[in-house]
Amino acid sequence: MSIDLGHPAILSMEMQRGVVGDRSRIRPLIEAVDAVGLVPNLAGMMRRARAAGITVIHCNAEFRADLKGSGANCPLLAAMTRKPDHILEGSEGAEVDQRLEPSPEDIVLRRFHGVSPFTGSTLDMTLRNLGVDTVIATGVSVNMGVLGLCIEAANLGYRVLLPRDAVAGFPADYAAAVIDNSLALVATITDSATVSAAIAATAPARELVHG
Repeated sequence: MSIDLGHPAILSMEMQRGVVGDRSRIRPLIEAVDAVGLVPNLAGMMRRARAAGITVIHCNAEFRADLKGSGANCPLLAAMTRKPDHILEGSEGAEVDQRLEPSPEDIVLRRFHGVSPFTGSTLDMTLRNLGVDTVIATGVSVNMGVLGLCIEAANLGYRVLLPRDAVAGFPADYAAAVIDNSLALVATITDSATVSAAIAATAPARELVHG
């Protein structure tokens, strides 16, 4: 099935070394990421997107060492602020997972509060300044962060594409149920191969526009 990309950007939700990479302590999430092949699927999409002039934005969560600007107003944030060292500002854990081959041309947006990427960041303004009307939602986790990303994007007027093999959550059956019963109502559910094919098909036209 072909898809219309519009004017897209890839949004990568918390694909950081301290969340899904070599500094992570969240074993069930790492296993969920590996089970769907999220990292190679997403790395491939990002590689094709960069070649086609499509912006990749890494939506990262971080904490200052003194926790200034970070709230503990819900159970998840309260738990994270008790042990914030895995994604401290400036630490290796806060870095984008190197398996995604991050590039200097990528945009890294860091937030110090909240569980989804539009709140507490300049993401919306950045997308509008780039002329983006479609977001390709990827990363972790389907349980909360990706769910929030998609709902917020839809509320702000963006079209949302969700490649289901470029997101992950746990337990796996719950993540699948969220995609099928909630995210399918606000996003077009697709897969990384279809998105990559659409990027490749539009690359010549984008080269003409930007050339």
